[in-house]
Amino acid sequence: MSHTSFEFTADASDNSPLYLQIARKLSDDVRNGRYHVDQALPSERTLSELLSVSRVTARKAIDQLVDQGLVVRRRGSGNYIAPRIEQPLSNLTSFSEQLAQRGHLPGSRWLKRAIVTASADEQLSLGLSPNSRVARLERLRLADDVVMAYEVSVLPQKIVPDPDAIGDSLYKYLESVNKAPARALQHIRAMNAGVELAARLNVPAGQAVLFITRIAYLESGEAMELTHSYCCSDHYDFVAEMRRGG
Repeated sequence: MSHTSFEFTADASDNSPLYLQIARKLSDDVRNGRYHVDQALPSERTLSELLSVSRVTARKAIDQLVDQGLVVRRRGSGNYIAPRIEQPLSNLTSFSEQLAQRGHLPGSRWLKRAIVTASADEQLSLGLSPNSRVARLERLRLADDVVMAYEVSVLPQKIVPDPDAIGDSLYKYLESVNKAPARALQHIRAMNAGVELAARLNVPAGQAVLFITRIAYLESGEAMELTHSYCCSDHYDFVAEMRRGG
């Protein structure tokens, strides 16, 4: 965002605080695509000088955008427009595919890749027998180096015999071994982030996040993937097209 591109005039008929009016204007511009992902916002000092408001007012306006997930703070660098994913609920696509289609750089920060014994819940979800072995993949999902989600995926060992062979994209790996899913069932609900989860997502403890459970199936109908995703809700929009029955 150039320092001369932001135009704002306070609305005398609006009784809301000035910082909220500024935040709404910035928010509308961001949501309308006037500013692109990773574009820098003016500093608090610059914004206050542009608008002839106090630095406290400018800071509170930017704080609102950070709280909405529209802007991310980078220590020592400044404030930047955050990436955002709009995911159609009718399409089975991977996280990496969704980001690449929107011009973002997908990435993963691996926390764990191992072959372990399936838990009772995993056995039930994947139709496995007791003591079955599974690949457990635990990672942070990144978009342009911004943490978007914490994800745990579990797949039968026969599907993923070597977890270390997986790169940033699980589905790309599955395609390479002819084990790509044909369909999936996905459940989405809201939850509050506990202390450990909040630290991983870099959000305040207790903040609402999206908890997504996906079970994917091969063409044969065999369950082959169980994934639990904990997503920063401010970075996601889920879109469903609905038609009225005739």
